[in-house]
Amino acid sequence: MVVYAGQGDAHRSLALLWGAAPEPRTGRSGPKPGLSVDAIVSAGIAVADDEGMAALSMRAVGERLGRTAMALYTYVPGKAELLDLMHDRALAGLPTAPPPSDDWRAAVTAWAGALYDRYLRHPWMLQVSQARPVLGPAELAAMEALLVALGPAGLAPGPLRGAVSALWQFVRGTAAATAESRAAAAETGVTDEDWWTARSARLAELAPDFPSRFPLLTALQSGADGPPQDREQETFRTGLAVLLDGVAAAAPAAGDAPVPATRPGRAAGTGEGADTP
Repeated sequence: MVVYAGQGDAHRSLALLWGAAPEPRTGRSGPKPGLSVDAIVSAGIAVADDEGMAALSMRAVGERLGRTAMALYTYVPGKAELLDLMHDRALAGLPTAPPPSDDWRAAVTAWAGALYDRYLRHPWMLQVSQARPVLGPAELAAMEALLVALGPAGLAPGPLRGAVSALWQFVRGTAAATAESRAAAAETGVTDEDWWTARSARLAELAPDFPSRFPLLTALQSGADGPPQDREQETFRTGLAVLLDGVAAAAPAAGDAPVPATRPGRAAGTGEGADTP
């Protein structure tokens, strides 16, 4: 299941994300006290965490709060706007921009680990397509934090954009694989170990020459033992290290001219007129 962010009314969604939308007044003829945008977003996250994205609806969120779905519309226009708010809130707990440090690898590793953990804490986030960003403050702060961490590497604008995209998609993709593996075991009642054991034994019967036909695959799998969680962490750590090696290779060599800093007020990718002070 894939859902797209940013499908609600742009004016109202962005106002809610950036805290510019006023809370409705409560009174005798208005909504019941105790309801707020913040409470609705928290309830939406709870529904998605507990029951999955497919269970998310205004009605389900209202039931969590002891309200009808209609009562929520006074605060949040609809499910599309709610999803934007939920996604941004789920990112809000990430560390902000790290303090300046020449050890950009350590800074990026910390950033990637925090995002990876956040995706696994809220796996429904992985079903929100990245084709169109939410453009909320927490999402943009997470991107800014990565740019700050990568700053000392001194990448030129082109490689920097490629590194940012590759890093974010690596974290997201690795988290998705882990989340799906865990979900498969929970939903089918069959662990990964049991699934592979049954099929490996049968495959050995059907293809006794498997090691000689696929020697590299056999060698690759020979060291993949250990608890699933340890293997998940190892896959994440080693994959990230290889990716950071690539970032380091794209960085200018010592003694090269530094990449000019972006001028204050200049937005990346703004096109014609971007150099205007």
